[in-house]
Amino acid sequence: MDSELHPNVTHSFARLPWAESASGLTKEEQARVEALKRRDAEVRAHEQAHATVGGPYAGAPQYEYERGPDGRRYAVGGSVAIDVTPISGDPEATIAKMEVVKRAALAPAEPSAADRAVARQADRHMQEARAELLRQRAAGGAGQDSGSHDPASSGRSGEGFARAIAAYAAAPAGGAAASPAPALLRQIA
Repeated sequence: MDSELHPNVTHSFARLPWAESASGLTKEEQARVEALKRRDAEVRAHEQAHATVGGPYAGAPQYEYERGPDGRRYAVGGSVAIDVTPISGDPEATIAKMEVVKRAALAPAEPSAADRAVARQADRHMQEARAELLRQRAAGGAGQDSGSHDPASSGRSGEGFARAIAAYAAAPAGGAAASPAPALLRQIA
């Protein structure tokens, strides 16, 4: 028999590109399912990394789904809520918390732009907390009580405060910019 299609001859269509597989899907649909499976695994690993590293500051992963040609739902996007609020009145605790938040934001193998933005926000909160800690230490070292930490309101000249701020500005914190102002300018530019 020749290889041309003839209306009275039964042919096997298994090798044709549009033929269905045993699963009932075309090759294009099978390829789409495989792509969705890969994306699902990537999304779940990414969000689970945030949740695991974020510990008590991270919520459970939430997923956005797409239904594949096989009728199953695949995660194609996701998010993890993370608490990025500073701990009021406790700069040391804020620094410790923001270190966890930053690690959680950057935990996935490929952090997204949103993940990097959360890490920058944690860096800003850590810089503010370090400055507050220096103010508290400068005020505490001068014999002030734990009441007001504002040199202007206590009648002091503010020289110790100014030295502490100058020392803070001169020493980079964990590889961050020496002063918060250049980092903010780079973000705006």
